[in-house]
Amino acid sequence: MKFRELHPNIKLRLGVGFVQRLLGIMLMPLLVIHLAKLYGPATAGVMTLVVGAAGIASNFLGGHLADVHGRRPLLVLGEAAAAVTFALLALANSPWWGSGWATFALFLLNTCASNMATPAADAMIIDVSAPENRTLVYTINYWSINLAFTFGALIGGFFYEGYFFELLTAATVLCVATTAVMWRWVTESAPEGTREAATGVLAMLRGYLAVARDRVFLRLLTAAVLMRAIEVQIGYYIAVRLADEFPAQTLAAVGSWAPRVNGVEMLGILRAVNTALVVGLALFAGKMFGKLSDRARLYAGIAVFTAGYMVWAVSNTGWLLIAAAVALTLGELANVPVKQAILADLVDPAARTKYMAAYGLNARIGLLIGSACVTVGAFLSPLGMSALYGVWGVGALLVFRSLLRVRDERRALEKAAAEPVTAA
Repeated sequence: MKFRELHPNIKLRLGVGFVQRLLGIMLMPLLVIHLAKLYGPATAGVMTLVVGAAGIASNFLGGHLADVHGRRPLLVLGEAAAAVTFALLALANSPWWGSGWATFALFLLNTCASNMATPAADAMIIDVSAPENRTLVYTINYWSINLAFTFGALIGGFFYEGYFFELLTAATVLCVATTAVMWRWVTESAPEGTREAATGVLAMLRGYLAVARDRVFLRLLTAAVLMRAIEVQIGYYIAVRLADEFPAQTLAAVGSWAPRVNGVEMLGILRAVNTALVVGLALFAGKMFGKLSDRARLYAGIAVFTAGYMVWAVSNTGWLLIAAAVALTLGELANVPVKQAILADLVDPAARTKYMAAYGLNARIGLLIGSACVTVGAFLSPLGMSALYGVWGVGALLVFRSLLRVRDERRALEKAAAEPVTAA
Protein backbone atom coordinates (compact mmCIF):
# COMPACT_ATOMS: atom_id res chain seq x y z
CA MET A 1 0.00 0.00 0.00
CA LYS A 2 1.17 3.54 -0.80
CA PHE A 3 0.75 6.76 1.17
CA ARG A 4 -1.93 8.15 -1.14
CA GLU A 5 -4.07 5.05 -0.51
CA LEU A 6 -4.19 5.56 3.25
CA HIS A 7 -7.36 6.76 5.00
CA PRO A 8 -7.74 10.59 4.89
CA ASN A 9 -7.76 10.72 8.70
CA ILE A 10 -4.30 9.14 8.79
CA LYS A 11 -2.94 11.70 6.33
CA LEU A 12 -4.45 14.53 8.37
CA ARG A 13 -3.14 13.08 11.61
CA LEU A 14 0.39 12.72 10.23
CA GLY A 15 0.40 16.29 8.90
CA VAL A 16 -1.10 17.89 12.00
CA GLY A 17 1.06 15.70 14.22
CA PHE A 18 4.18 17.00 12.47
CA VAL A 19 3.14 20.60 13.22
CA GLN A 20 2.33 19.74 16.85
CA ARG A 21 5.68 18.06 17.43
CA LEU A 22 7.54 20.84 15.63
CA LEU A 23 5.98 23.43 17.94
CA GLY A 24 6.49 21.29 21.04
CA ILE A 25 10.15 20.63 20.35
CA MET A 26 10.72 24.23 19.29
CA LEU A 27 8.96 26.00 22.15
CA MET A 28 8.70 23.80 25.25
CA PRO A 29 12.44 23.90 26.09
CA LEU A 30 12.46 27.64 25.39
CA LEU A 31 9.62 28.20 27.85
CA VAL A 32 11.58 26.32 30.53
CA ILE A 33 14.68 28.41 29.76
CA HIS A 34 12.58 31.57 29.89
CA LEU A 35 11.14 30.66 33.30
CA ALA A 36 14.63 29.81 34.57
CA LYS A 37 15.83 33.29 33.55
CA LEU A 38 12.91 34.91 35.33
CA TYR A 39 12.80 32.87 38.54
CA GLY A 40 16.03 30.89 38.72
CA PRO A 41 16.70 27.21 37.94
CA ALA A 42 15.32 25.86 41.23
CA THR A 43 11.92 27.54 40.92
CA ALA A 44 11.74 26.80 37.20
CA GLY A 45 12.43 23.14 37.99
CA VAL A 46 9.45 23.01 40.36
CA MET A 47 7.29 24.76 37.76
CA THR A 48 8.33 22.25 35.11
CA LEU A 49 7.56 19.38 37.48
CA VAL A 50 4.05 20.77 38.04
CA VAL A 51 3.54 21.10 34.28
CA GLY A 52 4.73 17.53 33.73
CA ALA A 53 2.44 16.12 36.42
CA ALA A 54 -0.54 18.05 35.03
CA GLY A 55 0.28 16.73 31.56
CA ILE A 56 0.16 13.12 32.79
CA ALA A 57 -3.19 13.70 34.53
CA SER A 58 -4.59 15.37 31.40
CA ASN A 59 -3.43 12.44 29.29
CA PHE A 60 -5.44 10.01 31.42
CA LEU A 61 -8.48 12.31 31.46
CA GLY A 62 -8.31 12.64 27.68
CA GLY A 63 -8.14 8.87 27.31
CA HIS A 64 -11.44 8.53 29.18
CA LEU A 65 -13.20 11.46 27.49
CA ALA A 66 -12.32 10.22 24.00
CA ASP A 67 -13.86 6.83 24.82
CA VAL A 68 -17.04 8.63 25.94
CA HIS A 69 -17.38 11.43 23.38
CA GLY A 70 -15.34 10.12 20.46
CA ARG A 71 -12.00 11.09 18.93
CA ARG A 72 -12.97 14.13 16.87
CA PRO A 73 -14.23 16.43 19.68
CA LEU A 74 -11.04 15.92 21.70
CA LEU A 75 -8.81 16.55 18.68
CA VAL A 76 -10.59 19.74 17.65
CA LEU A 77 -10.82 21.01 21.23
CA GLY A 78 -7.14 20.28 21.83
CA GLU A 79 -6.02 22.20 18.74
CA ALA A 80 -8.32 25.14 19.50
CA ALA A 81 -7.07 25.32 23.10
CA ALA A 82 -3.47 25.20 21.88
CA ALA A 83 -4.14 28.11 19.52
CA VAL A 84 -5.70 30.19 22.29
CA THR A 85 -2.93 29.49 24.80
CA PHE A 86 -0.19 30.21 22.26
CA ALA A 87 -1.88 33.50 21.40
CA LEU A 88 -2.01 34.48 25.08
CA LEU A 89 1.59 33.31 25.58
CA ALA A 90 2.62 35.60 22.75
CA LEU A 91 0.75 38.45 24.41
CA ALA A 92 2.35 37.70 27.81
CA ASN A 93 5.78 37.91 26.18
CA SER A 94 5.10 40.81 23.83
CA PRO A 95 6.53 44.33 23.67
CA TRP A 96 3.28 45.54 25.28
CA TRP A 97 3.03 43.14 28.23
CA GLY A 98 5.37 40.80 30.04
CA SER A 99 4.29 38.41 32.80
CA GLY A 100 6.24 35.44 34.10
CA TRP A 101 3.34 33.98 36.08
CA ALA A 102 0.97 34.32 33.13
CA THR A 103 3.60 32.54 31.03
CA PHE A 104 3.73 29.69 33.54
CA ALA A 105 -0.07 29.39 33.77
CA LEU A 106 -0.46 29.38 29.99
CA PHE A 107 2.41 26.91 29.59
CA LEU A 108 0.53 24.65 32.01
CA LEU A 109 -2.78 25.01 30.12
CA ASN A 110 -1.12 24.47 26.75
CA THR A 111 0.52 21.26 27.98
CA CYS A 112 -2.77 20.01 29.42
CA ALA A 113 -4.60 20.72 26.15
CA SER A 114 -2.09 18.91 23.99
CA ASN A 115 -1.80 15.93 26.35
CA MET A 116 -5.56 15.60 26.63
CA ALA A 117 -5.87 15.16 22.86
CA THR A 118 -2.91 12.78 22.44
CA PRO A 119 -4.69 9.47 23.28
CA ALA A 120 -7.49 10.31 20.82
CA ALA A 121 -4.94 11.03 18.09
CA ASP A 122 -3.08 7.77 18.74
CA ALA A 123 -6.30 5.76 18.84
CA MET A 124 -7.54 7.34 15.59
CA ILE A 125 -4.54 5.96 13.70
CA ILE A 126 -5.44 2.46 14.91
CA ASP A 127 -9.16 2.99 14.18
CA VAL A 128 -8.68 3.73 10.49
CA SER A 129 -5.66 1.55 9.70
CA ALA A 130 -5.48 -2.17 9.02
CA PRO A 131 -2.90 -4.73 10.18
CA GLU A 132 -1.41 -4.91 6.68
CA ASN A 133 -0.65 -1.16 6.47
CA ARG A 134 0.17 -0.26 10.06
CA THR A 135 3.90 -0.83 9.68
CA LEU A 136 3.89 1.70 6.81
CA VAL A 137 1.84 4.19 8.83
CA TYR A 138 4.10 3.97 11.87
CA THR A 139 7.21 4.18 9.70
CA ILE A 140 5.99 7.48 8.23
CA ASN A 141 4.99 8.68 11.69
CA TYR A 142 8.43 7.81 13.06
CA TRP A 143 10.12 9.70 10.23
CA SER A 144 7.83 12.68 10.84
CA ILE A 145 8.72 12.76 14.55
CA ASN A 146 12.43 12.90 13.83
CA LEU A 147 12.03 15.49 11.07
CA ALA A 148 10.03 17.67 13.46
CA PHE A 149 12.72 17.20 16.11
CA THR A 150 15.44 18.32 13.69
CA PHE A 151 13.70 21.45 12.42
CA GLY A 152 12.12 22.34 15.77
CA ALA A 153 15.44 22.23 17.61
CA LEU A 154 17.19 24.29 14.94
CA ILE A 155 14.48 26.95 14.68
CA GLY A 156 14.09 27.28 18.44
CA GLY A 157 17.83 27.40 19.04
CA PHE A 158 18.53 30.07 16.44
CA PHE A 159 15.54 32.35 16.99
CA TYR A 160 14.98 32.29 20.77
CA GLU A 161 17.17 35.29 21.45
CA GLY A 162 15.36 38.35 20.16
CA TYR A 163 12.49 36.53 18.44
CA PHE A 164 10.62 34.74 21.23
CA PHE A 165 7.45 36.78 20.68
CA GLU A 166 7.59 36.09 16.93
CA LEU A 167 8.00 32.35 17.54
CA LEU A 168 4.93 32.29 19.77
CA THR A 169 2.97 34.32 17.23
CA ALA A 170 3.93 31.91 14.45
CA ALA A 171 2.86 29.01 16.68
CA THR A 172 -0.54 30.67 17.12
CA VAL A 173 -1.01 31.01 13.36
CA LEU A 174 -0.05 27.39 12.76
CA CYS A 175 -2.41 26.15 15.48
CA VAL A 176 -5.29 28.19 14.06
CA ALA A 177 -4.60 26.57 10.69
CA THR A 178 -4.47 23.03 12.14
CA THR A 179 -7.66 23.68 14.11
CA ALA A 180 -9.43 24.68 10.89
CA VAL A 181 -8.11 21.59 9.13
CA MET A 182 -9.26 19.28 11.93
CA TRP A 183 -12.67 20.95 12.13
CA ARG A 184 -13.26 20.84 8.38
CA TRP A 185 -11.88 17.48 7.30
CA VAL A 186 -11.29 15.02 10.15
CA THR A 187 -14.09 12.52 10.69
CA GLU A 188 -15.09 10.51 13.73
CA SER A 189 -13.35 7.15 13.78
CA ALA A 190 -14.42 5.45 17.02
CA PRO A 191 -15.75 1.97 16.16
CA GLU A 192 -19.52 1.60 16.34
CA GLY A 193 -20.80 0.56 19.74
CA THR A 194 -17.56 1.25 21.61
CA ARG A 195 -18.39 4.57 23.23
CA GLU A 196 -18.94 4.45 26.97
CA ALA A 197 -22.14 5.74 28.50
CA ALA A 198 -20.71 6.41 31.96
CA THR A 199 -18.91 9.75 32.24
CA GLY A 200 -18.04 10.23 35.91
CA VAL A 201 -14.75 9.95 37.76
CA LEU A 202 -15.65 6.50 39.09
CA ALA A 203 -16.31 5.28 35.56
CA MET A 204 -12.92 6.59 34.49
CA LEU A 205 -11.20 4.85 37.40
CA ARG A 206 -12.99 1.59 36.67
CA GLY A 207 -11.91 1.82 33.06
CA TYR A 208 -8.25 2.31 33.91
CA LEU A 209 -8.45 -0.45 36.52
CA ALA A 210 -9.59 -2.79 33.76
CA VAL A 211 -6.61 -1.69 31.65
CA ALA A 212 -4.28 -2.37 34.59
CA ARG A 213 -5.68 -5.91 34.87
CA ASP A 214 -5.04 -6.70 31.21
CA ARG A 215 -1.99 -8.98 31.37
CA VAL A 216 -1.27 -8.75 27.66
CA PHE A 217 -1.21 -4.97 27.87
CA LEU A 218 1.04 -5.08 30.94
CA ARG A 219 3.48 -7.14 28.90
CA LEU A 220 3.31 -4.54 26.12
CA LEU A 221 4.03 -1.79 28.64
CA THR A 222 6.90 -3.77 30.20
CA ALA A 223 8.58 -4.33 26.83
CA ALA A 224 8.15 -0.65 25.93
CA VAL A 225 9.66 0.45 29.25
CA LEU A 226 12.69 -1.83 28.76
CA MET A 227 13.31 -0.42 25.29
CA ARG A 228 12.78 3.16 26.42
CA ALA A 229 15.15 2.63 29.35
CA ILE A 230 17.90 1.79 26.84
CA GLU A 231 16.98 4.59 24.42
CA VAL A 232 17.15 7.42 26.98
CA GLN A 233 20.67 6.50 28.10
CA ILE A 234 22.16 8.80 25.45
CA GLY A 235 20.81 11.72 27.45
CA TYR A 236 21.78 10.35 30.87
CA TYR A 237 24.53 7.84 31.75
CA ILE A 238 26.19 7.75 28.32
CA ALA A 239 26.23 11.55 28.13
CA VAL A 240 27.86 11.79 31.57
CA ARG A 241 30.37 9.03 30.77
CA LEU A 242 31.48 10.59 27.50
CA ALA A 243 31.84 14.02 29.11
CA ASP A 244 34.00 12.56 31.91
CA GLU A 245 35.94 9.74 30.24
CA PHE A 246 36.17 10.31 26.49
CA PRO A 247 39.70 11.46 25.62
CA ALA A 248 40.02 14.30 23.12
CA GLN A 249 40.94 12.78 19.76
CA THR A 250 41.14 13.54 16.06
CA LEU A 251 38.51 11.77 13.96
CA ALA A 252 39.79 12.93 10.57
CA ALA A 253 42.35 15.28 9.09
CA VAL A 254 42.20 17.34 5.91
CA GLY A 255 45.68 18.63 5.20
CA SER A 256 46.81 20.64 8.18
CA TRP A 257 43.25 20.86 9.51
CA ALA A 258 42.87 18.13 12.13
CA PRO A 259 40.24 19.17 14.71
CA ARG A 260 40.07 17.29 17.99
CA VAL A 261 36.74 16.46 19.62
CA ASN A 262 36.03 16.04 23.30
CA GLY A 263 33.33 13.97 24.96
CA VAL A 264 30.57 16.57 24.76
CA GLU A 265 31.30 17.20 21.09
CA MET A 266 31.34 13.45 20.45
CA LEU A 267 27.92 13.21 22.06
CA GLY A 268 26.65 15.85 19.64
CA ILE A 269 28.11 13.93 16.68
CA LEU A 270 26.40 10.70 17.78
CA ARG A 271 23.05 12.46 18.14
CA ALA A 272 23.48 14.10 14.74
CA VAL A 273 24.35 10.79 13.04
CA ASN A 274 21.30 9.10 14.59
CA THR A 275 18.88 11.88 13.63
CA ALA A 276 20.28 12.33 10.13
CA LEU A 277 20.06 8.62 9.37
CA VAL A 278 16.49 8.38 10.67
CA VAL A 279 15.37 11.38 8.63
CA GLY A 280 17.23 10.17 5.55
CA LEU A 281 16.35 6.47 5.67
CA ALA A 282 13.05 6.03 7.54
CA LEU A 283 10.87 6.35 4.44
CA PHE A 284 12.95 3.66 2.74
CA ALA A 285 12.67 1.24 5.65
CA GLY A 286 9.96 -0.72 3.87
CA LYS A 287 12.27 -1.48 0.94
CA MET A 288 15.28 -2.03 3.20
CA PHE A 289 13.52 -4.59 5.39
CA GLY A 290 10.73 -5.65 3.03
CA LYS A 291 11.97 -9.23 2.66
CA LEU A 292 11.97 -9.78 6.43
CA SER A 293 8.95 -10.99 8.35
CA ASP A 294 7.70 -8.85 11.25
CA ARG A 295 9.19 -11.41 13.63
CA ALA A 296 12.67 -11.35 12.06
CA ARG A 297 12.59 -7.57 11.68
CA LEU A 298 11.66 -7.08 15.32
CA TYR A 299 14.17 -9.55 16.74
CA ALA A 300 17.07 -8.36 14.59
CA GLY A 301 16.18 -4.73 15.19
CA ILE A 302 16.10 -5.07 18.98
CA ALA A 303 19.34 -7.07 19.01
CA VAL A 304 21.27 -4.56 16.87
CA PHE A 305 19.77 -1.58 18.69
CA THR A 306 20.76 -3.00 22.08
CA ALA A 307 24.25 -3.95 20.89
CA GLY A 308 24.82 -0.39 19.68
CA TYR A 309 23.99 1.05 23.08
CA MET A 310 26.18 -1.55 24.77
CA VAL A 311 29.11 -0.29 22.66
CA TRP A 312 28.24 3.32 23.54
CA ALA A 313 28.40 2.39 27.23
CA VAL A 314 32.02 1.18 27.10
CA SER A 315 33.92 2.49 24.08
CA ASN A 316 36.10 5.60 23.96
CA THR A 317 37.07 5.18 20.30
CA GLY A 318 35.40 7.82 18.16
CA TRP A 319 34.90 5.84 14.96
CA LEU A 320 33.69 2.76 16.83
CA LEU A 321 31.08 4.93 18.56
CA ILE A 322 30.00 6.32 15.18
CA ALA A 323 29.77 2.81 13.71
CA ALA A 324 27.62 1.80 16.69
CA ALA A 325 25.41 4.84 16.02
CA VAL A 326 24.84 3.70 12.45
CA ALA A 327 24.10 0.13 13.56
CA LEU A 328 21.69 1.02 16.35
CA THR A 329 19.85 3.47 14.08
CA LEU A 330 19.28 0.70 11.53
CA GLY A 331 18.02 -1.47 14.39
CA GLU A 332 15.75 1.34 15.49
CA LEU A 333 14.34 1.76 11.97
CA ALA A 334 13.68 -1.97 11.81
CA ASN A 335 11.92 -2.48 15.14
CA VAL A 336 10.02 0.71 16.01
CA PRO A 337 7.20 0.47 13.41
CA VAL A 338 6.72 -3.24 14.15
CA LYS A 339 6.42 -2.57 17.90
CA GLN A 340 3.76 0.08 17.24
CA ALA A 341 1.85 -2.27 14.95
CA ILE A 342 1.87 -4.98 17.63
CA LEU A 343 0.47 -2.49 20.13
CA ALA A 344 -2.28 -1.50 17.69
CA ASP A 345 -3.20 -5.15 17.09
CA LEU A 346 -3.43 -6.14 20.75
CA VAL A 347 -5.22 -3.30 22.57
CA ASP A 348 -8.96 -3.60 23.20
CA PRO A 349 -10.90 -1.67 20.49
CA ALA A 350 -13.59 -0.76 23.03
CA ALA A 351 -11.14 1.26 25.17
CA ARG A 352 -8.37 2.25 22.75
CA THR A 353 -7.80 5.76 24.03
CA LYS A 354 -7.50 4.55 27.62
CA TYR A 355 -4.93 1.99 26.50
CA MET A 356 -2.99 4.60 24.54
CA ALA A 357 -3.04 6.98 27.52
CA ALA A 358 -1.74 4.25 29.83
CA TYR A 359 0.86 3.15 27.27
CA GLY A 360 2.25 6.68 27.31
CA LEU A 361 3.57 5.96 30.80
CA ASN A 362 6.46 4.04 29.24
CA ALA A 363 8.15 7.32 28.31
CA ARG A 364 7.83 8.71 31.84
CA ILE A 365 9.07 5.52 33.47
CA GLY A 366 11.94 5.33 31.00
CA LEU A 367 13.06 8.84 31.95
CA LEU A 368 12.97 7.90 35.63
CA ILE A 369 15.14 4.86 34.92
CA GLY A 370 17.49 7.05 32.87
CA SER A 371 17.88 9.43 35.80
CA ALA A 372 18.52 6.54 38.19
CA CYS A 373 21.18 5.13 35.85
CA VAL A 374 23.31 8.25 36.34
CA THR A 375 23.52 7.33 40.02
CA VAL A 376 23.95 3.60 39.34
CA GLY A 377 26.73 4.39 36.88
CA ALA A 378 28.70 6.09 39.64
CA PHE A 379 29.06 2.71 41.35
CA LEU A 380 28.94 0.31 38.39
CA SER A 381 31.70 0.06 35.78
CA PRO A 382 31.00 0.89 32.11
CA LEU A 383 31.17 -2.83 31.37
CA GLY A 384 28.55 -3.44 34.06
CA MET A 385 26.27 -0.76 32.58
CA SER A 386 26.74 -2.31 29.13
CA ALA A 387 25.73 -5.70 30.52
CA LEU A 388 22.68 -4.11 32.15
CA TYR A 389 21.58 -2.74 28.75
CA GLY A 390 22.04 -6.23 27.34
CA VAL A 391 19.77 -7.70 30.01
CA TRP A 392 17.09 -5.11 29.23
CA GLY A 393 17.34 -5.81 25.51
CA VAL A 394 17.06 -9.59 25.97
CA GLY A 395 14.14 -9.05 28.36
CA ALA A 396 12.31 -6.89 25.82
CA LEU A 397 12.95 -9.42 23.07
CA LEU A 398 11.54 -12.29 25.15
CA VAL A 399 8.43 -10.27 26.07
CA PHE A 400 7.80 -9.35 22.43
CA ARG A 401 8.28 -13.02 21.51
CA SER A 402 5.40 -13.93 23.81
CA LEU A 403 3.30 -11.07 22.44
CA LEU A 404 3.79 -12.23 18.86
CA ARG A 405 2.45 -15.63 19.90
CA VAL A 406 -0.63 -13.94 21.37
CA ARG A 407 -1.14 -11.94 18.16
CA ASP A 408 -0.80 -15.06 16.01
CA GLU A 409 -3.33 -16.91 18.16
CA ARG A 410 -5.84 -14.06 17.95
CA ARG A 411 -5.45 -13.78 14.19
CA ALA A 412 -6.01 -17.53 13.85
CA LEU A 413 -9.21 -17.29 15.91
CA GLU A 414 -10.44 -14.31 13.88
CA LYS A 415 -9.73 -16.16 10.63
CA ALA A 416 -11.56 -19.24 11.87
CA ALA A 417 -14.55 -17.16 12.97
CA ALA A 418 -14.70 -15.44 9.58
CA GLU A 419 -14.71 -18.67 7.57
CA PRO A 420 -18.20 -19.78 6.44
CA VAL A 421 -19.61 -22.86 8.06
CA THR A 422 -20.36 -25.56 5.47
CA ALA A 423 -23.25 -27.92 5.94
CA ALA A 424 -22.38 -31.54 6.58
